[in-house]
Amino acid sequence: MSRAAVAFPGRGSYGPTSLGSLPSTHAWVRRADELRELMGLPSLIELDGAGRFEPATHLRPTNAWPLVFLCGLLDAERIADDHQVVVVVASSTGWYTALAASGALGFDDAFRLVQEMATAAEAPLADGGPGAELIYPLSDEAWQPDAALATALEAGLREADGNAALAVDLGAFAVVGGNGSGVEVVSAALPPVTIGDRAFPLRLANGEGWHTPLRAASANEAADRVKDLAWDRPNVTLVDGRGVRFTPWSTDPAQLAEQSLRGQADATYNFAASVRVALREYAPDVILLSGPGGSLGAACAGVIVSEGYRGLRSRAEFETSQASSAPILLAMRR
Repeated sequence: MSRAAVAFPGRGSYGPTSLGSLPSTHAWVRRADELRELMGLPSLIELDGAGRFEPATHLRPTNAWPLVFLCGLLDAERIADDHQVVVVVASSTGWYTALAASGALGFDDAFRLVQEMATAAEAPLADGGPGAELIYPLSDEAWQPDAALATALEAGLREADGNAALAVDLGAFAVVGGNGSGVEVVSAALPPVTIGDRAFPLRLANGEGWHTPLRAASANEAADRVKDLAWDRPNVTLVDGRGVRFTPWSTDPAQLAEQSLRGQADATYNFAASVRVALREYAPDVILLSGPGGSLGAACAGVIVSEGYRGLRSRAEFETSQASSAPILLAMRR
């Protein structure tokens, strides 16, 4: 049985190809809809079973975050049958899935957490407007770091004067969050770049400004609403968005709760750092990307190459490895 690291994706990963992902008879799916009904929210089964993907509906945080949570948790159930999971990482709101998958929270508590935080992400910012986000590359098409792009991003963030911040560090890409004017200032300061068929900087639909100081107040309010959650030690090591490990034998549940409820909501989530720690400390045979989608593939590949993991130090070497009989990166939904 192969030793696996599991990576859970965050908000924004549920897209048009994700429709139809939820088995309506599964106990978790049914329970999620029961909890949603008590909260006065629409059925996830119905949203997932829609005839077409509606960005205004499906990407709304109160819908998208729990859809991502359920898809990831269902994949975790399948993974456990075929792999020895030695470490778990997550990007952004995928952390809530990781908490449930590792047993740090029971299903009901984890679902309440993701739903409350999603509601907080929809609250207006201090200027009265919604959050905003963009994504920008920090590496070239060969996955080699580009110092000029990183310098331009740093300069743009300084110009934003606190109205935008680095929300998620994916290694090869950066997600900037903030209010509308702040993100616009950063966008204007960034040199246009084309990677493949994508032009950057790329504004993201339904950006929330999560993982920035602008979300501290709404995140704290949500944390107060779920202060009664029953926290436990995880049954597998979790690596958070700082690169800090929570192990089965040494975790203080109170510290895990504090980081999950308040620490990560208003500070940069460094997904690249979490993957580096997982590779260096646990040497997995494979990294499994749970659903929905496969949005973490490029980020994980970039970290693998930057680390020289398994001797892979270029995009070409990585792609050759992926085409072999023993690829290092596997996506559950592809």
